[in-house]
Amino acid sequence: ARPAARTSAGSGGAAEEAEAPGAARGGHGGPREGAQDPLRARALRAGGDIEIPSRRVLITGATGLLGRAVFKEFNENNWNAVGCGYRRAQPKFEQVNLLNSVAVHDIIHDFQPHVIVHCAAERRPDVVESQPDAASQLNVAASGNLAKEAAGIGAFLIYISTDYVFDGTSPPYKETDVPNPLNLYGKTKLEGEKAVLENNEGAAVLRIPVLYGEVERLEESAVTVMFDKVQFSNKSANMDHWQQRFPTNVKDVAVVCRQLAEKRMLDPSIKGTFHWSGNEQMTKYEMACAIADAFNLPSSHLRPITDCPVVGALRPRNAQLDCSKLEMLGIGQRTPFRAGIKESLWPFLVDKRWRQTVFH
Repeated sequence: ARPAARTSAGSGGAAEEAEAPGAARGGHGGPREGAQDPLRARALRAGGDIEIPSRRVLITGATGLLGRAVFKEFNENNWNAVGCGYRRAQPKFEQVNLLNSVAVHDIIHDFQPHVIVHCAAERRPDVVESQPDAASQLNVAASGNLAKEAAGIGAFLIYISTDYVFDGTSPPYKETDVPNPLNLYGKTKLEGEKAVLENNEGAAVLRIPVLYGEVERLEESAVTVMFDKVQFSNKSANMDHWQQRFPTNVKDVAVVCRQLAEKRMLDPSIKGTFHWSGNEQMTKYEMACAIADAFNLPSSHLRPITDCPVVGALRPRNAQLDCSKLEMLGIGQRTPFRAGIKESLWPFLVDKRWRQTVFH
């Protein structure tokens, strides 16, 4: 029988940039034996009991940048949230190998979530190119299996996808536009979308662009990774000024996931494909300059490179997403880039004196 008061607390865990390469080692069948419930333990120490919210959500990839934000958003808004991860899950999250179908079945049937937000993925395009089989296992096979298990208990699945399903030649893209991914990452995520919707007709696909937020390491995001180059102004740094991006705060995506889930619980017609994105168009060079500006740092050492990149996986020039479908439903939140990036990056300032001035 499912323990009625199972919950998870805290949104930590190191970055789960991917749950899979090599993930087929072993597995985990459901909840940990004797797992402590930190929320209940805290309440008991305080001399009382605690009401566990009745709405249940399971988040995969909960140790990653997006997963942590999604977990926190649901957890702080009266949902009983359980996160699962793989390599860095314990002690805060359930350790579940998404390639182990028995383990996936067990946690879903044990917890009986109303909603599953599937954040786990291999999302680094160059890694996907070098490890295509492992990436396909996680991005496609595991996603299809998760969708099937969700359908089996009537749970609403939100599959996180990407703007890289489009080729970037005719933006902005509506949900009904025909995808044409340029790289293997985009292809695996598109195949994952199809696997999810084939196995669960009531599921939702949420396509999002490049993310940033409160990182545990600068490398966790293609946006925050630039901070060191911005800070070390004694050395000139080449920055891509060709690809048009729409940097999006993970907190905003987390709000969209929660609002979508809550609307769906009232309206079963909420399903299918949706787009969400920040609305500030910037190249990496422009993002780097905005970061420098936010922290009163020099930017003259940053060099804009306007040629199409010749190394690594192909990227779309401009895969802007049209978000009007969610906006019409009254769903969405957008954090201005300068405010969001300042909040995300100030702990990584090398010159600590800046910390005194940044927020005053």
